[in-house]
Amino acid sequence: MTLVRYVLLLFLAIGAASQQLPAKREHFRNADVLYDWVRGSQGEKLRTFVTRPKNTIGKVPVIFFVGWLSCDSMEYADGETDGFGALMLRLIDESGYATVRMNKPGVGESQGSCPKTDFNTELEGWQATFESMDRYDFIDTRRVFVLGMSNGGGFAPLVAKGHSVRGYIAASSWGRSWYEHMLEHERRRLTAAAKPPAEINDGVKAFTQFYDLYLNHGMMPRQVIAQHPNWKGFWYDAPDGQYGRPAAFYQQLQLLNLGQVWQDVNAPVLVVYGTGDNVMSRSDSDAISETVNRVHPGAAQNYTVEHMNHLFEIDKKFYDPLVPEILTWIKERLAASPPSSTNLTERDTIL
Repeated sequence: MTLVRYVLLLFLAIGAASQQLPAKREHFRNADVLYDWVRGSQGEKLRTFVTRPKNTIGKVPVIFFVGWLSCDSMEYADGETDGFGALMLRLIDESGYATVRMNKPGVGESQGSCPKTDFNTELEGWQATFESMDRYDFIDTRRVFVLGMSNGGGFAPLVAKGHSVRGYIAASSWGRSWYEHMLEHERRRLTAAAKPPAEINDGVKAFTQFYDLYLNHGMMPRQVIAQHPNWKGFWYDAPDGQYGRPAAFYQQLQLLNLGQVWQDVNAPVLVVYGTGDNVMSRSDSDAISETVNRVHPGAAQNYTVEHMNHLFEIDKKFYDPLVPEILTWIKERLAASPPSSTNLTERDTIL
């Protein structure tokens, strides 16, 4: 190899590496970040973020974060740019626990395409990340808490895939069928848009049939519109998907039986909901605690905050008491007996 060719290849390699590495990274006062990878079911490399409390001696509990529906990164190099980031960053810095996150396919440094990734593929990435916690000698896998935000809170128990978990936190989440969630969401959306009552009624009737064909019968939105042209005015998203994800993503969400998922949970559950949430409804959140408590009376608690929105904000400001509330709940669960013998009392706090 000539010197010129060697220098050229070295230059290209350095350039490729610089394109993959973000210009900025997160920094914490009380934790160090380990950047690692897991392999997804399609062979793609998925970026994981593992934080370790500074000056750690021995094994520590861990909070496993399960993210939302959108293709936004779980890395917050610019700090608290939204409420989801504020919640995670503060828990990382203030808890004294390890934490684990993952960027789904096609997000950040993760390989793949998020807009083309279906739910089952994404779930397998979460499961691989959960399994990867065994790599780290400072993580106590007997003291795992799973915190799911938005969509991630609904299917959070599936991420653990049968592994022991000391507690689940479902924040701004859902516990019913996706079909039920979307019908209620569409009514609230039309109402918030100040549509006349008659138009809201017509819209909900159309969406009842639209989502049945789309979610239950596997049709693309464009196919539904082609079959029912009079509904064209009601549809506001892509012809082959919704909210930046493919139609298959939501069809697979609809196939989930969250009643079964949550009734099989044998661990304490904290359900966080804000009455100002315009994405998930109170019924979406209550379905989780009601299911858990039907099988394990008192095992699920509701923490409800007046006026707090989907991103844990009130008047565009993160709701500060949320982090200490979650940490208190976790510490109480750690001090209690293991889940199989835990006997909790239900609490519903309205602030």
